[in-house]
This record gives sequence, structure tokens and C-alpha cells, in this order.
Amino acid sequence: MKPIIEIENISKLYKIGANKEPYLSLRDEVTKTARRISSSFSRLINRPRTTDQGLRTKDSRQSSTDFWALKDVCFSVHEGEAVGIIGRNGAGKSTLLKILSQITPPTKGQITMRGRVASLLEVGTGFHPEFTGRENIFLNGSVLGMSRVEIKRKFDEIVAFAEIDKFLDTPVKRYSSGMYVRLAFAVAAHLEPEILVIDEVLAVGDAQFQKKCLGKMSEVAKGGRTVLFVSHNMEAIQNLCSRSVLLAAGNLVFDGDVEVSVANYLKSIYSRKIEHRWETISNAPGNELVRLQRVAVIPHNADNSQVITVCTPLTFLFEYFNLHENAMLHLSIHVYNERGVEVFNALPAEEPNWHGKPLPYGLYRSSFLMSGNILNDGSYTVEVHVIKDLRNAIFKFPEAVSFDVADDAKMRGNLLGKWYGVVRPKLEWKTELISKDKAVVVGEDLK
Repeated sequence: MKPIIEIENISKLYKIGANKEPYLSLRDEVTKTARRISSSFSRLINRPRTTDQGLRTKDSRQSSTDFWALKDVCFSVHEGEAVGIIGRNGAGKSTLLKILSQITPPTKGQITMRGRVASLLEVGTGFHPEFTGRENIFLNGSVLGMSRVEIKRKFDEIVAFAEIDKFLDTPVKRYSSGMYVRLAFAVAAHLEPEILVIDEVLAVGDAQFQKKCLGKMSEVAKGGRTVLFVSHNMEAIQNLCSRSVLLAAGNLVFDGDVEVSVANYLKSIYSRKIEHRWETISNAPGNELVRLQRVAVIPHNADNSQVITVCTPLTFLFEYFNLHENAMLHLSIHVYNERGVEVFNALPAEEPNWHGKPLPYGLYRSSFLMSGNILNDGSYTVEVHVIKDLRNAIFKFPEAVSFDVADDAKMRGNLLGKWYGVVRPKLEWKTELISKDKAVVVGEDLK
């Protein structure tokens, strides 16, 4: 049987800084189309999604401003497979999904698609903000190539899954981001496309919704449909997929078993750099409002070693330039484990000197001490956000530093194997004898 997706030598070239028409996302395209809905539905429904004809374009002449987001990527996907697509930021994952979804054409190469495609590449994909939830279900379903009969048959399931029944006749511009993504995912997953393409939908929504999404995607895959899933959450990738494609700088570097692929990915992103320091403000990361000078994780060991164990207290230290007089800034620190799960978020909500106050121009140092016996053994990365006016993120520095936490033999005792859990608190246990009565012990008096 032929694969449902064949990707042959796909490359995508972007012109950095070139004057050209702005890129339109799927949501932008559909919003523009919906405004002239009477003449556009037929064209959208008849887009050549179910075809054995590839997408071919001519190569473009390269210049000094050329950037290849993808370079000669080749792989195939069979019907019923759930394939994870992983890689660092800028690896080409989202570009590949946009080409598969026919949002943007490849610069060269060929794609063969043998099935109807539903894409969920961003929150609210395919929604018109002025339409109600009910109207957008029919609009989005039509865009996906579904008939009105098909949409009606699945309508109640979509509404129940999205949990928006009270707001079904409210314009979606009034929806929260969580309501947006619930409805968008429900439409894409319930209207029975042969191929479901999903990019980081689990980054939005609460834990219960994320669990529902994973369950639905697993159900879709087991039902014989094909799932392509991009995520930085390695736990979700491993739970859903049996196979994974690893991209790096636009190249396909691994295609195979998901455990091997994830291990290769984690090895590539964790350089175990516990400190970054920039000597001059000109080369420091940041913008016209703020620049970092130093980011460090400092272990406190009795022997002054740099080895971090589960028992080691850690100081998280950040030095930064405030470049705007009387700006109200503070930091927000996000710590992730090797599976992409956020372990904790810290911000100076009770900092006594400057929190909630305007900062004069100058160089600042913020730090906090985390005691030992909190983190489990594993690898961690720290992401720094700079927040202005207590609500607006003006700068984000992903993977600012990374570090390993080693196990401690005394803490483990005789326990073998992996100590499960994200955190590893040292808790004070107490056991006491409450009775020597044999009847109580064997439960003979419990009737």
C-alpha cells in the first residue's frame, strides 16, 4: 500500500529582509476569505487536498540574504501512523507543517498527499472573529472540505468536547484563548479528516484539556487516521507517537523510533551551560528597553565543587541593564525538565526593594535561593522573561542556562531504578506503634 504522505526533497527558501508581500498565516487567509464567503466557499472546498499530484516549484536564485528553512527533507508516512516532529526553535518544524497544509509552497521538491487534511497550526485557526461559535464550526468545517451533512452529524460532539455550549451563539472575538483553542481543536479532530496536522496545541489550555487532546489524538490514530504532531513537550510526543522525525537547521537528522529520536534531541539541546556572561552591552541579548549581562545557576556545595545533586542548594542569578528611565520591570523565570515539562515558574512578587516600582536607568541584579531536595535528578533549562508594567512580556531568552542534577546515593538508600516525579522533596516521615493488640493487627474486631 502506498504511503498516505510522501515528502521528496522538500526545501523552503526565505529572503531575509527582502521587500515582498507579507506572509499570511492560515487564520489570516481564512479570515480574508470568510469576508467574501459567498464567492469563496466553492474554491476553498475544491482545493486540491486529495491528490496524487505533487507540489512542484522552480528553485530560486540564492543570495547573501537567503535562508533555507528546510533543505532536501525526505520521508513518508503510512496510514494510521502517529508521527512526532521535533527539533529546536528554528529547526523547520512549523515550516514543514505549513507546506503540508498547503499554506505556503515549497521552493523545490514534491509532496504527495492521499487524503483530506485538517490543520491546527495556531489558536483560532480558520475562525472569523465576528461569527459566533456555531457559525465558525460550519465555516471551519467547510474550509476543511466537509459537507453540511457531515458537520451536522458531528456538531453535538464538537460542542460537548469544546465545552462552549453556553457561548455557542457568542461571537468568537469575545472568547478567551482557551475557548478558542478548545473549539479549534474540537472541529479539526471531530470532522474525520484522513490526516490531522497539529502544531503545539497543547501549549494552550489547562491540564485537563491537554489530557483530553492527547486522548482524542490517540483515538484518532487508533481509528486508522494519520496524525502529524509538533511539540516541545517530549512527554506528549512519547505518549502519542511510536515514531518521530528530528529536524535540525532545516535538515532531517533522524527518522525512527520515538525513544531514540527524543534521546538524540535532548542530547542536542542541553549543553549544560550553567552561566552566560556578556562583556559589552552591544553583544548582550535584549532590545532597546532591556539587555542581559549575566545569567547563572550557582551551586552551594561544602567542597565548592560545581557538581549539582538533588541535595544541592542553588542560587539563580540574573544581571540586566534597564535602558529606559523609570521603567517598571521585573523578571519571570521558567524552569523546564528534559521532557519539556515546566517544573516551576518564579517571579519576585514579594521582592522588598523594587517590585512594582519604577526603575531608574542602570544595571540591576536579581537573584533567589532555592534550597536542596526540591528537584529530581535530570536535566533542566532556564528561560528568562522580562515583564513590563506587571503584564507585558517585552523580551524572552529561551535556554538561557542549563544544568544537570545528579542523584545522591545517601538519599536513594536501597531503591533501584528511576525515582519518579518532577520534584524530589525531602519529607520528614514519622512512624509509631499505635497498638500491640493482635486482634487489631489482623482485623478480627473490624466487622
